[in-house]
Amino acid sequence: MSTLKATIIGAGSTYTPELIEGFITRQEELPFNSFALMDIDEKRLETVGNLAKRQLTAGGFRGNFIMTTDLNEAIDEASFVFGQVRVGKMAARISDEKIPLKYGCLGQETTGAGGFMKALRTVPVIMDVAERIKKFAADDAWLINFSNPSGIIAQAVLTHTDVNMIGLCNCAINMVKEIEDTIGTKEFDYEYVGLNHLSWVTSVIKHGETENLVAALSGKAGAAMKNVPEIEYDPALLRAVPYIPSSYLSYYYAREKQLQKCLQAELTRGEICLDLEKKLLEQYADLYLTDKPVELEKRGGSLYSTAAVSVADSIANDKGDIHVVAAKNDGAVPFMDDDDVVEVKCRVDKKGIRPLPVTVYNNYVSGLMQAVKAYEKLTVEAAINGDKDAALAALMVHPLIGDYAKAKPMLDEMLEANKEYLPRFFL
Repeated sequence: MSTLKATIIGAGSTYTPELIEGFITRQEELPFNSFALMDIDEKRLETVGNLAKRQLTAGGFRGNFIMTTDLNEAIDEASFVFGQVRVGKMAARISDEKIPLKYGCLGQETTGAGGFMKALRTVPVIMDVAERIKKFAADDAWLINFSNPSGIIAQAVLTHTDVNMIGLCNCAINMVKEIEDTIGTKEFDYEYVGLNHLSWVTSVIKHGETENLVAALSGKAGAAMKNVPEIEYDPALLRAVPYIPSSYLSYYYAREKQLQKCLQAELTRGEICLDLEKKLLEQYADLYLTDKPVELEKRGGSLYSTAAVSVADSIANDKGDIHVVAAKNDGAVPFMDDDDVVEVKCRVDKKGIRPLPVTVYNNYVSGLMQAVKAYEKLTVEAAINGDKDAALAALMVHPLIGDYAKAKPMLDEMLEANKEYLPRFFL
């Protein structure tokens, strides 16, 4: 990669200034000479894109900068394509959150029925992006996807295309950061196992020592994410599953509590984010603003740019660093199939992604991962083929749904509400 072009798909996202800040911070290691920002919403692209341009200029960037609604133009000769799309915008998210509640099911953005519907809308769009990367991007280009549900999208792209692709999330990097803060050192090894938004740290051992600190940490570290209502776990639960859970596991550990929180909330998280975005975009439009505002932290994207840009750095500079990303299992997790996309520690360099073997887990972890992976693979099948039977089977196997009397009418209503984004289901 003698010349570096970064393309951001969905650049009208309010997260874009966070990503741009990451590029500026690492400009010596990743000297991008071209940036392309693409979005189908011209107004948002102009507002967010102009702030990104001011950020880059203030940071010393003097290369090529384009804003476009043309996907092919954006991807042309790109070295890295960063995906952060939201098909249907916040209105679709709010629908995803509200409809399942009518059936006594969680409507969270990436978990359960809400995440399922977001996957049906998003997988075809990212698959189209992947096809265009093969046609128009640089030969050694990489797709680094943050679009949710990240794990399901990675399952689709990595098993149905040969595009270089990494599924990324800021959950793991925040969990590791919280462990560092809790034990007061960065000098430790850890094991991380799971799927995207279904993951655990199962081992934490300080350098030079042998004691696994996870049992002591499981009630103190877990990196609560801004978009997940916090739940306090009983000691008995933490003994039964003695690992540090990601925030999203609260939807599985405490389903009824989380459901009641959603039912009792005055606003859904999507409605809260809609208001946050309105305020952020008003700030972004300030022609004197040259940095991301602190209010962006309320959107829940902590360390987003660090995760994305550091992975690109590892590839471009052949560093062989360790990152937690979504990748094909290839034997790393012994109870999962080789083609199952898992979220584990991986060594990342120019040659690609190599998952590291996982040794610490229990039957709860393996059982839940296998069940949710079955749901993910059925969801991919449904999204790619417009297959209603696979869609219903996906909801039936999901541990948070699994009830035909709820799943069938909920699926029918959600498909109808998303008809304009799901042409494959209405042929």
